[in-house]
Amino acid sequence: MRSYVRERLSDGHRYNQFGEAPIGYIGYAPDGRMYAIFTRDDRIIPGNVVPTDQEGAELLSTMVAYAGTFSLGKNVVVHHVDISWNQAWTGTDQVRHFVLEEDSLTIITPPYKSYIDGSMGRSILVWNRVK
Repeated sequence: MRSYVRERLSDGHRYNQFGEAPIGYIGYAPDGRMYAIFTRDDRIIPGNVVPTDQEGAELLSTMVAYAGTFSLGKNVVVHHVDISWNQAWTGTDQVRHFVLEEDSLTIITPPYKSYIDGSMGRSILVWNRVK
C-alpha cells in the first residue's frame, strides 16, 4: 500500500487516514477470491499478548481487513465480503471505482460517514504491485 487518503466532501480537505506510511496488501486471484488488509504503520504494541480493552479498541481502529469474492465492471470492482474485521461488513457488497495504471492500482470508495470525525467523505487508496 502506498497511501490511504480520506477526502472530506464538505471542503475537499485531504488527510492521511492511517498516517504517512500505511502498511497493507490487496490481492485478487484468478478464481474470483480477494482479500484486503491494511494498518497504520505506528500501531501500538500491547503490554501483554492479550491487549487491554483500551489497547484492543485502539488496535481495531487502526486496521481494515476483509476477504471474499469479487466481480468486475468497467472501472468498478465489487468486493462481496465473506469475512471482515468489522462484522457489519460481513455479507455486504463494497463497490469501488478503480484506476489501473502500470504497476499502480487506485481504489476510490463511495462517500461514507467517518467513524473518526463523523464527516462525509471518501477514501482514496493507492496500491503498488508486489513483484
